[in-house]
Amino acid sequence: MKIAAAAYPLDFLDNWDSYASKLTTWVEQAVGEGAQLLVFPEYGAMELAALGGKAIAADLEASLREVARHREAVDALHLALAARHGVHILGASGPVFEGARPVNRATFYGPKGIIGHQDKQIMTRFESEEWDVVAGDGLVLFETTLGRIGVLICYDSEFPLLARRLAQAGAEVLLVPSCTETLAGFTRVRVGSMARALENQCVVVHAATVGSAAWCPAVDLNTGCGAIYCPPDHGWPSTGIVVETALNVPGWACAEISLEAVRKVRAEGGVLNHRDWAEQEKRRPEVKLLRDNAVCP
Repeated sequence: MKIAAAAYPLDFLDNWDSYASKLTTWVEQAVGEGAQLLVFPEYGAMELAALGGKAIAADLEASLREVARHREAVDALHLALAARHGVHILGASGPVFEGARPVNRATFYGPKGIIGHQDKQIMTRFESEEWDVVAGDGLVLFETTLGRIGVLICYDSEFPLLARRLAQAGAEVLLVPSCTETLAGFTRVRVGSMARALENQCVVVHAATVGSAAWCPAVDLNTGCGAIYCPPDHGWPSTGIVVETALNVPGWACAEISLEAVRKVRAEGGVLNHRDWAEQEKRRPEVKLLRDNAVCP
């Protein structure tokens, strides 16, 4: 299949039609490159806060609620585009209120309807301490006509056991939508995503927000790129990078990937990280502390 990962800028949009036009254009560009699976970034939905006006967009709490109130219209637009083009789309994540506080949710759309959603599992300090966005429940494995797909939203990609649970359940492709302010933040997600591809011998698709959105303090600065990562082993690029856009340049990173190649490297790779993961559990002796007596008598 051909996958497209977005390096997506957040724009101040005056009305719904502007948002619908922007999203339609982005989808059409990816489809024009042959993409069958399109991945948008974490908190890409926050540009909808602009529909409430500058004061709403500039307020942390009000911006969450403004974005959340457009949820049904966002679903309808994505569903129409997925059906029209016969593609799968991981929509940009955003706040969803199902309790007192919102979760950070990415919805997965297929040509025949909503397949499901994945909520972020582990919150960053900003989300928990300042924004009061809360963790959702559990991981989801999406079984689609394209293959078995899991989603790790941004910070979640930095925790290997989350990815491992998805890989053990059968995931061969992991989608990582992210929103990072600094180069250091982006690097953490990038390195985490590449490590998850290595450990699980799978494809990891990283979509990121890029550029400035000074009108919305929650997402005012964005550093990132779109990329597709792989296990650096037989049949795959030795860098572990299938494709990557230039840093902070909007656009799509598109590449053809083969699930048969994933299965082959898991079975016949130069190393067998996916198979050998269990060796860690077998080799869990007590850690011995050895002191240098010259330093610590």
